[in-house]
Amino acid sequence: MAKLGKRTRTAREAFAGKENLKLEEAVALVKGNAKAKFDETIEIAMNLGVDTRHADQMVRGTVVLPNGTGKTVRVAVFARGEKADEAKAAGADIVGAEDLMETIQGGTIEFDRCIATPDMMPIVGRLGKILGPRNLMPNPKVGTVTPDVTAAVQAAKGGEVQFRAEKGGVVHAGVGKASFDEAKLVENVKAFCDAVAKAKPSGAKGTYMKKISLSSSMGPGVTIDVAATTEH
Repeated sequence: MAKLGKRTRTAREAFAGKENLKLEEAVALVKGNAKAKFDETIEIAMNLGVDTRHADQMVRGTVVLPNGTGKTVRVAVFARGEKADEAKAAGADIVGAEDLMETIQGGTIEFDRCIATPDMMPIVGRLGKILGPRNLMPNPKVGTVTPDVTAAVQAAKGGEVQFRAEKGGVVHAGVGKASFDEAKLVENVKAFCDAVAKAKPSGAKGTYMKKISLSSSMGPGVTIDVAATTEH
């Protein structure tokens, strides 16, 4: 077994025996132990009481975090003509049509969010097996298939986070950076939890939010008192 580094041992000792903390306490603990040489992402993981194999228990949506994500989001847009010009003016990093499809089919994916105008979906549809598993497939339910490319690009660049329940009913996302003020991280976590709460599907039975954990990119995680995340 590999020997643990001093930073890892110190962090584990700080987290030992702590669980179901108040949100503010959890944020302070995670932020205080994020001591890597880069600005670590603060990550949330939520275990939901859903079975994603059933369509009426699927959880997905978007939320604009009040204090942004601290991450530079690269946006690709499938559009032609005036809509392509709009996308470029709004700050899209990559804009194209068949040429962009061919680039992606060739294995080059240099973006974090993919947006498409409705008329481009016959082209984008051919990329389902590539973009789908990476959670990059444009979808009207989360506003990434839209004629309003300006608003979609600005939202993606301005701190919008997409979420989707994965196998086992787990939703996870980055909710800020370790360099953020604690109060801003708390606001972001509450906004994210509120959005997931509002996205509760009709088929969900029993306890919806079972467990919530907070961690940094390189640090251990700590559980949060579920009830405290949606209190205002």
